[in-house]
Order: sequence, then C-alpha cells, then structure tokens
Amino acid sequence: MDSKVGAMDELLILVDKQDKEIGALDKLSVHQTGVLHRAFSIFIFNSNGELLLQQRASDKYHSPGLWSNTCCSHPRKGETTDKACHRRLMEEMGMISSLDFAFSFVYKAEFENGLTEHEFDHVYFGWSDELPDPHPGEVMNWTYMSTDGLIDKISNTPENYTEWLKICFPKVLEHRINQQNNNVQL
Repeated sequence: MDSKVGAMDELLILVDKQDKEIGALDKLSVHQTGVLHRAFSIFIFNSNGELLLQQRASDKYHSPGLWSNTCCSHPRKGETTDKACHRRLMEEMGMISSLDFAFSFVYKAEFENGLTEHEFDHVYFGWSDELPDPHPGEVMNWTYMSTDGLIDKISNTPENYTEWLKICFPKVLEHRINQQNNNVQL
C-alpha cells in the first residue's frame, strides 16, 4: 500500500474547545470538513538560540514547499500527544530531542486547495545541537535561523511560510519572553 494513502487513512482525534476527545475521523476527511482536531507543533532550538526550520516536501497534500517550524502533525487515535511528538520528530526530521510542553491554542486556516486546518494545537519546545537527517518524503530542506531573522523573513516574504507558523510564531516568542522574565524574577 502507498504510504501516503495509508497516512491519509490515519484516524485523527476530534476534540471540543476544551481538548476533550469527542470522536475520530480519517485525516483527509478532517481537513476537508475543517472539524476541530488535536495537533502538535514542535520548535527545536540550538545552543545559539536559533530555531530549526523545515521546508515541506514538494508533494505534501497542502502547503508544499513552504517553510515551517521543526515538526508538526497529529496524534493518532489511541496515541498520546507526547508519544506522537517523538514519533513524528523521528519520522520527519530523523532526530531525537527532549521536548517540553509550552502551551496550547486553537486556530483555523483555510488553504487554496479547499482543505482547512482547524486545530487544538499543543506546542512543544526542544533543545538540540544535533543536525537533522530528514525524510525526503517529508522535508526538502532545513535550516537553523535566529528568531529575529525569522521575524524579518515572515514579514518580507510571508508567502514562503506555512499559515500555522505565521499564527503560532508570535505566541512562541511571547511564551519565551514570559519564561525569561519569570526566570529573572526567581
């Protein structure tokens, strides 16, 4: 069986606005109907404070060739979000990293091909100086970039970045600033 077809048949976890599981549906139907579902986004930083970005493979079913955060996906029916994060980080980027839950938020983005992401997104941070070994079916390129550099790039060429990165990245920056401020006050 074609792995892409199998991946589209995966059952994703449908949730309400409090992230309570209310059902399951195959991945393609979830994105065709725009129903709220559980997802995660991983942001890996190196010891220089740079963010590991990936450029999505050119044959992805939506947002192909666009730059995005280190890894993002969905837990499968019956899988914890923590376990799914580690699974997909290895499947997409070929790397292992400790991951810490940072925050959650809900967003909705519609794409030109008629698909919709409506996600209860769990955001995780990781720290690693390991170089990725990405799967070519998932990722066509990668780079480490400073947060200031990414702010400039998204501002000047927003069409090169995924919708969810543009929505989530300001929240990531705010969370990191709050963490730094709380650490200073301790």
